[in-house]
Amino acid sequence: MRFHTLDDIDVSDKTVLVRADLNVPVQDGQVSDTTRIDRLVPTLKELSAKGAKVVVMSHFGRPKGGPEEKYSLRQIIPAMEKSLGTSIAFAQDCVGEAAKVAVETLKPGGVLVLENTRFHKGEEKNDPELAKQLAELGDIYVNDAFSAAHRAHASTEGIARLLPSAAGRLMQAELEALGKALASPERPVAAVVGGAKISTKLDLLLNMVTKVDMLVLGGGMANTFLYAQGRPTGKSLAEKDMADQARAIMEKAKSSGCEILLPTDGAMAKEFKANAPHRTVPVDQIAEDEMMLDVGPSTVEFVGLKLQGAKTVVWNGPMGAFEIKPFDSGTNAVAGLVAERTGEGRILSVAGGGDTVAALEQAGVADRFSYVSTAGGAFLEWLEGKELPGVKALEDAAK
Repeated sequence: MRFHTLDDIDVSDKTVLVRADLNVPVQDGQVSDTTRIDRLVPTLKELSAKGAKVVVMSHFGRPKGGPEEKYSLRQIIPAMEKSLGTSIAFAQDCVGEAAKVAVETLKPGGVLVLENTRFHKGEEKNDPELAKQLAELGDIYVNDAFSAAHRAHASTEGIARLLPSAAGRLMQAELEALGKALASPERPVAAVVGGAKISTKLDLLLNMVTKVDMLVLGGGMANTFLYAQGRPTGKSLAEKDMADQARAIMEKAKSSGCEILLPTDGAMAKEFKANAPHRTVPVDQIAEDEMMLDVGPSTVEFVGLKLQGAKTVVWNGPMGAFEIKPFDSGTNAVAGLVAERTGEGRILSVAGGGDTVAALEQAGVADRFSYVSTAGGAFLEWLEGKELPGVKALEDAAK
């Protein structure tokens, strides 16, 4: 993969359009999680320090084809100013006269945020005219929103065809981490994949068994594989109509030389709630009125022994119902093992997608993995082996 970075472009006295992902959670007008903003700061600070006019664009929420006050990026400005440590200007539109005037009056080194790109219907349609209007505001385009790179929108793909383009530091870090984990990994490679259903991760699993040496399955999806093997699953969440697909994945794994590891024991309970009475038994001993809500200690020990030989670990999804105690134990234990080996310099660990970040943060190990991606859909599509339009545009710009 080849793409330009901030090291390859001269931004002094230039207007740089930065595609960020400011689609952050907001409660009562306050940003409740600034992770995406904090990760954007290095790119903004670097461009500002080099004397560029820094113009930030992003989507926010799902407005219905026009301006809606509750989706205005204006409410994100205070959190951005706190993270960046400087004042930030705001334009009431992302194109048109308001945007042009705001850019023209911005001083070199200053930062400006344009209004929500999704206030224009042409954004999600990748309308060439909207992309052209956005491009007219600047000299250089920097995409620092890997989490939106799976969408071919005017501000993520269309504009990259019209201006000299490069990846921001966050985008660069994401692409380099994922490249090391799957494109050119140090082997053996293990993937830990959990979550509720295989129906939502069918493409991911079919791709992963051809890329990794070992696939550790947990969560509800593991029950579907156990059922496909003819084993009892009680009242556990299991997609019984997906048994054929599960068997096809196991066959493909076998022919690809990928070992699939399923739970050997689990925490069995009769109801899904915190601190529900439960017992830990081998998976074949689950009762008809029980459900498996977490993997057991024997599974953790078995997975731990297998992971000792791994050089690379890719993680997506929890091992059990991590949202409720004590059924977070399996996720916490396996995550702790991966974090420990990462700290010892024995493996490269890359995680992301869906509930993964929340699960690792709850386990207290998110900062001990080599890289944790905040991207949801883009991370999953990357694992599925799909081409991401935003990334492809950057690659094409580097040719």
